[in-house]
Formats: sequence, structure tokens, C-alpha cells
Amino acid sequence: MTPENRSAAIAAAVLLAVFGVGAYYLPKIMIAVGNLSTVAAGIVAILFVAAFFLVFWLRGRSRRDNRD
Repeated sequence: MTPENRSAAIAAAVLLAVFGVGAYYLPKIMIAVGNLSTVAAGIVAILFVAAFFLVFWLRGRSRRDNRD
């Protein structure tokens, strides 16, 4: 395994771990926020999912720019 592949694998593992822990606690967070506002709880869920895709979109864009 090359050093570049190893660092990419470590980065992906860290991201998946962070989002995995976030997904585990998301229902509790949504319930807590939902006590204040149900709309805010929905926004929290949407932002969580959007952040997941945004991170990988930015990573792909960064890698594409570095190739040139």
C-alpha cells in the first residue's frame, strides 16, 4: 500500500467514524431540538445528511484539481 493510499484510507475511516458517531446520536439530538421546534429538528437532520455528501464532494473536487 502506497503512502498516498494509506493516508486516503485513514482519512476515509476517520470521516466514516465521525459521521457514524454523529448518526448514532442524531436521534437524541433531534429529540432535544424537537422539544424546542420540530422544524429546527428537521433542519438538523437535513444539515447532517448534506454535510456527509458535502465533505465527499469537496474531497473529490480537491483531488480533481490536484491532478491537473
